[in-house]
Amino acid sequence: MRIPVYQPDLSGNEKRYVCDCLDTGWISSKGAYVSRFEQAFGAFLDLPHCCSVSNGTTALQTAIGGLGIGPGDEVIVPALTYVASVNAIAGAAARPVFVDSLPDTWQMDVADVERKITPRTRAILAVHLYGGVCAMDALADLARRHGLLLIEDCAEAFGSRFQGSFAGSFGDVATFSFYGNKTITTGEGGMVAARSADLLTRLAVYRNQGVSPTHEYWHESLGFNYRMTNVAAAIGLAQIERASDFIDRKRRLVGWYRAALADAPVTFQAEPVGVFHTWWMVSLLCANAAAAGVRKALADAGVETRPLFPPAHTLPMYRAGQAPLPVAEDLAGRGMNLPSWPGLTESDVHFIAGVIRRQLDRP
Repeated sequence: MRIPVYQPDLSGNEKRYVCDCLDTGWISSKGAYVSRFEQAFGAFLDLPHCCSVSNGTTALQTAIGGLGIGPGDEVIVPALTYVASVNAIAGAAARPVFVDSLPDTWQMDVADVERKITPRTRAILAVHLYGGVCAMDALADLARRHGLLLIEDCAEAFGSRFQGSFAGSFGDVATFSFYGNKTITTGEGGMVAARSADLLTRLAVYRNQGVSPTHEYWHESLGFNYRMTNVAAAIGLAQIERASDFIDRKRRLVGWYRAALADAPVTFQAEPVGVFHTWWMVSLLCANAAAAGVRKALADAGVETRPLFPPAHTLPMYRAGQAPLPVAEDLAGRGMNLPSWPGLTESDVHFIAGVIRRQLDRP
């Protein structure tokens, strides 16, 4: 592919910091860069209670396991999400309860969330899709009124904001991913943020084999090794130093796409009033179910794209007994992610838009 769907920008201090790890021998989960990255991450997003983990999936598992969610519990989750959000629920022997999406923002439908609450509901898992943000005021109100835990999956929404507050600041726990195609990356890696210092202590114990923070090699509860390495944290620290620039460039990028496709029969994911969208992926819908043809034309031109996530309720391990969720299914059938990395040029975007236009203009 001449233009990949994503590639990281590692042109800052990443190499210098990693070499420092190698030179000093601190390469595993003990080392100064782990705490430095945690502190810098928390300061950037105004999230004071953070601990790093090995990837975004283990961040979700730490959140769910550390909150004590398990057998007999139901967790409400959007069907239109990456499967890790759902697997973390099922992996705790809890039951994922799927809700539909909104046709404009593509975020979880709060009205459907309220309809799906039962006496067994323990938590709502709000997934902020593709850099947008769910309606967190309404979801937080629902959680309060029904006595539910609220978890935010911010894997795709680093730096996004709702009514001025960062995604991740509304729930009891929030999770982040730093996979290689995320807005900031550590290669693999993740972060868990908690509402309080006491809750963070519980989560940090869970991600560290359940070991007591005060009694050496005493394992006081169930836990796992989900720790981040010092090398990964070194990359993360260098990335956070440039995070504002990455976000600015991605927001400029979506402006180029919108202008280049202004009169084409496509629809972009909406950015409603009160939401600051960071556009992890610039995503659009094609009219007349033309997505497959557009994606093939782009691939033939050397441009990589991705489909939207297949709704989880349609996957083999989850589809038994599931009712249709028409909005999520429609979005997944017509949508795609376009190249979205901050180093793309305006000429790249015009080339991509030209391919899309020519394909959509074909009889």
